Amino acid sequence: MTKLTVFFLSLLMTVAVVSARDTVNGAVKDGEVMQKGEEAKAPLGQAPLSGKVTETINVAGYTYVQIENSGKRTWIAVPQRAVTVGEEMSFQPGFVMKNFTSKTLNRTFDEIVFSGGVAGQAEDAPAKSQEAGAAGAAAVSPEKVDRAAGPGGYTVAELHEKSADLDKKNVSVRGRVTKVLSGIMERNWVHIEDGSGDPSRGTNAIVITSGDLPVEGDVVTAQGTLYKDKDFGSGYKYSVIVEDASFVK
Repeated sequence: MTKLTVFFLSLLMTVAVVSARDTVNGAVKDGEVMQKGEEAKAPLGQAPLSGKVTETINVAGYTYVQIENSGKRTWIAVPQRAVTVGEEMSFQPGFVMKNFTSKTLNRTFDEIVFSGGVAGQAEDAPAKSQEAGAAGAAAVSPEKVDRAAGPGGYTVAELHEKSADLDKKNVSVRGRVTKVLSGIMERNWVHIEDGSGDPSRGTNAIVITSGDLPVEGDVVTAQGTLYKDKDFGSGYKYSVIVEDASFVK
């Protein structure tokens, strides 16, 4: 499997806010290890995958969709969304997985396409998950949490507002952990909120990557490097993210 394939699938499944949070040798699919015999092929062409929805299955973080076009049926996995059987839909092209086994569904798909989402709509996998919420994520009220101490301490809202000035600088932010995704791209993805920011603009939460693994619901202080417009490739990027952080309760 190429590094690009592993990277792309990891991003999709991170989006994916999986209920099983396992470290899977660099690739996370349905919270499961890629099995022998599974094969990742290069992405399909640039044409969208279109057809009538004949079946749909929701699992934590993403949705399996089967579409039919000219008698051919194709399974597609996308970040979780509402899909109705019978509607005509078009999806972004993606990577083809052969002999993909979902342990969650106890089912093997002969072939499935891992797509970024609906054609013509930007689907930001890790970033999208912070907006969508997920099964198993802690339900936390937007309480006010005191900012991190020291000159490098900022609120979540300030990290968004001052991202241009803070790009590639060390920052500290204190907040409550609202979501943790572990073992994605050999790091943990942590979402925190401190009661600042505007949910409608997405400035009320910040995503932090780390080797540490804080507990959902804890109030922590994170210290790391802020990056503005961090692009992970395949069309997925964060407007603001803090990377390589350490956490202190």
